[in-house]
Amino acid sequence: MKGLAGGGQSAAVLMLLAASVLWGTTGAAAAQARDVSPLAIGAASLGIGGLLQAVLGARSMKAARIPLVINRRLVFLGALGILVYPLAFYSSMHLGGVALGTVISLGTAPLFSGLLERFIDGIKLTSRWYLAAALGIAGSTLLGFARAAGDGGTAGTVIASCLLGLAAGASYAVYSWAAGRLMANGIPRKAAVGAVFGLGGLLLMPVLLATGAPLVQDPLNFAVAAYLALVPMFLGYILFGIALSRVPASTATTVTLSEPAVAAALAVFLLGERVGLMGWVGMVLIAAALAVLLLRPRAMARSRRQAAALLSAD
Repeated sequence: MKGLAGGGQSAAVLMLLAASVLWGTTGAAAAQARDVSPLAIGAASLGIGGLLQAVLGARSMKAARIPLVINRRLVFLGALGILVYPLAFYSSMHLGGVALGTVISLGTAPLFSGLLERFIDGIKLTSRWYLAAALGIAGSTLLGFARAAGDGGTAGTVIASCLLGLAAGASYAVYSWAAGRLMANGIPRKAAVGAVFGLGGLLLMPVLLATGAPLVQDPLNFAVAAYLALVPMFLGYILFGIALSRVPASTATTVTLSEPAVAAALAVFLLGERVGLMGWVGMVLIAAALAVLLLRPRAMARSRRQAAALLSAD
């Protein structure tokens, strides 16, 4: 059973990587919409996607209704994170470009997650996590600087994009931590994810009603919104929820640093954004961060197998 635990962590990291690839397509997809505000894109993607998560977890939420009520503060805190994240995230990309907005949002999430776990849960973060986070954040920072330098945007636009990205990173960490804490408190994954994302989706509906008219007036805009809601947000967060039940939020948010690399690559090859040598170096650093995390479960499993062999020999 101990050996399987390491394998479960490896599978969780691979699920997080798959989710990150899906999420990395959101910026390029959103850029295809015509005359749609980033608030409408954000509300449609995670609002509808969140409600679908609630539908998927309805039976589990009903069975766990008493624990969910007991933990209602965590549910509401996570839902607030769901409310803020897409609005800040898509607004950041709208102002600073796909690569910069994604880099700041996802690059800062591990820091916020680590702070939550360290100061609220009292979890001591490992040196391996610090190394992976440092590599990932350094890579994300290089990507951000490369995008800002290549774009030549005004200082005010870049600063506004970065501030919105910080808000997105913090809110992403908050709802990841809240969902993970609910599962740690014994609430089944589908119930925890369904409650947090469902309530967050409901909170986003007024924003969608106020800003979403262009999404239904143009077939292309409707297709973009449908893709964002069903693929990255619905399918991606199913994978994320499963993985979050097996690894800490700090590890999950560090693995998802691969999203900026995917987003930057799509921004370069599909949208014509410039990254340059500095940006490509940043991608290499992000890959190194993922390697550190991917090797960790295997090393742990190998050590456990060796220890079990020694005990059997005795």
